[in-house]
Amino acid sequence: MAPRFYNTLSQRLEEFAPADGKTVRMYTCGPTVYSYAHIGNFRTFVFQDILRRTLRAHGWALNHVMNITDVDDRIIQNATEARQTIQEYTAPFTKAFLEDLATLRVERPETISPATEHIGEMVELIERLNESGHTYKSDGSVYFRIATFPEYGKLSHTNFSGNVAGARIDTDKYEKEDARDFAVWKGPKPGEPAWDTPFGAGRPGWHIECSAMAMRHLGETLDIHTGGVDLVFPHHENEIAQSEAATGKPFARFWLHSEHLLVEGQKMSKSLGNFFTLREIVEKGYTPDAVRYLLASAPYRKQLNFTFDGLKAAATSIERLRNFELRLKTSRFAEGLDPEAEARTAACAGAFDAAMDDDLNTADALGAIFEYIRDINTLIDGGSFRSGNVKGALEMLRKFDAIFDVLRPPAQEGALTDEQVNALIGQRNQARKSRDFARADAIRHELAAQGIVLEDTKDGVRWKRK
Repeated sequence: MAPRFYNTLSQRLEEFAPADGKTVRMYTCGPTVYSYAHIGNFRTFVFQDILRRTLRAHGWALNHVMNITDVDDRIIQNATEARQTIQEYTAPFTKAFLEDLATLRVERPETISPATEHIGEMVELIERLNESGHTYKSDGSVYFRIATFPEYGKLSHTNFSGNVAGARIDTDKYEKEDARDFAVWKGPKPGEPAWDTPFGAGRPGWHIECSAMAMRHLGETLDIHTGGVDLVFPHHENEIAQSEAATGKPFARFWLHSEHLLVEGQKMSKSLGNFFTLREIVEKGYTPDAVRYLLASAPYRKQLNFTFDGLKAAATSIERLRNFELRLKTSRFAEGLDPEAEARTAACAGAFDAAMDDDLNTADALGAIFEYIRDINTLIDGGSFRSGNVKGALEMLRKFDAIFDVLRPPAQEGALTDEQVNALIGQRNQARKSRDFARADAIRHELAAQGIVLEDTKDGVRWKRK
C-alpha cells in the first residue's frame, strides 16, 4: 500500500511514490545559523526524520538535501558586532545544530551544505532568470518580477491581485517596483561581505539559496519539499516562482509542512520566558528521547503543545515500552505458539502501518502499539503467551522503533556497555552463590551508580538503564 500525504499544493491527500519508483528526492529547509536552534525548529526536523524513516520502510532509497543558511541580514549584523567573519560567527552554531540533530537521533540527510558553498549555482540561476526577463535591477539589487509569473500564490492559495505597489509584504530592506517582488540578489552595503557577479557585487537573497541548492543536487523537479508551515509564504511561494520561471517545470511534486509548536499553551517567545533550546531542556534534567517522543507524538499537521508535564508523560511512556521489551527478552515462557498472540501481533503491525501511511498519523500509530502492549501483557499474565511468540513481538517493537527510535536509552559518557553490565551481574551471581553478600551488594550499588537497575525474578536477573 502506498503512503498518502497531505500535499499543501493541491490541498488534499495524495498517494505518494518517487517519480523514478526507486529514490525519493527530498529537500528540507535547514536552519539559519545566527543562534542555537530552538525546540520549535526541532519539531519540524523530527517530523522530517519520521518521514524519512517511513519512506525507507517502503523500500525506497533516499536522496535528501538540507541547506544551512549561513548568510543573511541577522548573521551579517551579529558577525559585524562580534568583529568576526560570517564563517567564524556561524561555525559554532552549525556545529551545535548538527550535534543537536544527533542528540535527538534525527538522521542526517544525505547532503547538508551551507549556502555560501553554492554561490556559483545561485548566480547561474539568476542569470537564467535575467535572460528570460523575470528580473530587474534597482539600487544595485536584482529583483524577481512577480508579474511575470501568473501562478504566484498557488502554494499558499492566496490571490495577490489586490496588492498595490508600495505595500510591504516582506522584510527586504531595498527598493522595488512592486510590493510582491523579492530580491534574488542584494546589493552590498559598506562593510558587508560580497561576491562579484556579472550583474554586480552583492550577496544572495534567502529564497534563491534553496532553489539553487535543491536543483543542483536533486534536479529540476523534486519529489518532496518539506518545511514548517511558517515557510509556505513567502519563502516556498517564492521558491516556486523563481524555479519554475527558470525551468518551465514543476519545482516539487509534494509539499509537506509541519504545524507550529506552542509551549505551555502559548506561542514561544523570549519575553514570555518559554523560549527553549534543546540544550536548555536537557539541562533541566529531561532526556533527549523524551523530547523526541513528545515532538513525534502528535501528527505533524496538528499544533503541538509542548509542556513539561508532557515531557514527564513521554518519559513514562518510554519506560513502559522498555519494560515490555525487557519482559519479552528475559521471561521464560512455555514452549509452543499461541495463535491469539500471533493474531494480535499481525493486527498491530497492520494498524501501525496503516496509521503511518495515513499522512504520518503518529498518534494512531502509538495508540496501536500501546494497545498491543496491554493485550500481550494480559496474555503473559494469563500464561497463554508462548516462547514461539517472542520473536514476532520483538519484531513488532523493532518495526515501531525503526520509526520512533526511543527504545535505546541515551548514551552517557563513560557508561558501561551491555557486555560490562552482564559481566558484573555474573560476578554478583557468583558472589551470592558463595554467600559473599557484601560483594554482591557492592556490585548492585556499583551498577546503581551507573544508572543500572537490577530486578531479581524467579526467571533470573533482569536489568535496565534508568
